[in-house]
Amino acid sequence: MNIAELKAVANAIVAKSKGVLAADESSPTIKKRFDSIKAESTEENRRRYRELLFTTDEIERYIGGVILYDETLRQSTRDGVPFARLLSSRGIAPGIKVDKGAKALALYPGDKVAEGLDGLRERLAEYKQLGAKFAKWRAVIEIDEKNIPTAFGIRANAHALARYAALCQEVDIVPIVEPEVLMDGAHGIERCEAVTAQVLEAVFAELDAHCVVFDGMLLKPNMVIPGKKCPQQAGVAQVAEATMRCLTRYVPAAVPGIVFLSGGQSAEDATDHLNAMNAMGAHPWQVSFSYGRALQAPVLAAWKGQESNVAAAQKALLKRCRLNGLARDGKYTRAMEAG
Repeated sequence: MNIAELKAVANAIVAKSKGVLAADESSPTIKKRFDSIKAESTEENRRRYRELLFTTDEIERYIGGVILYDETLRQSTRDGVPFARLLSSRGIAPGIKVDKGAKALALYPGDKVAEGLDGLRERLAEYKQLGAKFAKWRAVIEIDEKNIPTAFGIRANAHALARYAALCQEVDIVPIVEPEVLMDGAHGIERCEAVTAQVLEAVFAELDAHCVVFDGMLLKPNMVIPGKKCPQQAGVAQVAEATMRCLTRYVPAAVPGIVFLSGGQSAEDATDHLNAMNAMGAHPWQVSFSYGRALQAPVLAAWKGQESNVAAAQKALLKRCRLNGLARDGKYTRAMEAG
């Protein structure tokens, strides 16, 4: 394990004003996104769309890493330049999603656990050869008002995340550890904070037990936020305060950065919440973003699958990247959305 290399990559991804573009949608997920703009999800259309994202001028000012899907890591620009090489040449670290999706946890109704540990060591070695510098594993934590997740469901996901992270660091790939407490449901912000606390405590205990070097990893958590169906939604300041309170208690200061997922929030809300957290003052770790839909939704709406719309789509991406770069410094305001 090259600890110096792991630290360098992790810190570069969350350097000042920078975050992560999550472009690792699985084939079924990107099909849904393409269906929404009436574009056919062919391999070539997916390649065209990802090339649009990765060739946008100036995104390297705000994007330190891009998470790719297996198919995308093997694809190239129309001129034959592999996407991983293109990104690296722009100072953007290429990453790879390595879990194989969440499935029902046997004998624990309501709990899920991500699969994909079998053969992961070999897949990581191949991804390293293809240019990946970091990886991501998403653990899905369902939540209800009382019984879900179970203590064992949390433990099972924490154990899988730690095994994945250790395998990554073994081959000098930075692991992004993503325990996502979903914002579906009718639970309040207090319930979300309690479950997020349980999850983070379990995850870092398992990471420590597996000898994962905290300095050479990144955390991709959910924000502490009420469920979508909760009648009592929280204000921006309340979300920021609850999230920072929870993370400060359970995330070691050695972790270089926290790259939040947007979790179904609107692009504007995700940026607002990130800004509010950074406006609170200095934190032990970089407080950044790893957004998929919150960066890409305006891009897809502008593109519509048409080559004539590429420039407009790239302009939409650069705008969202720039606004989140400002939120990294606590300098974003909603008024900037009109610019």
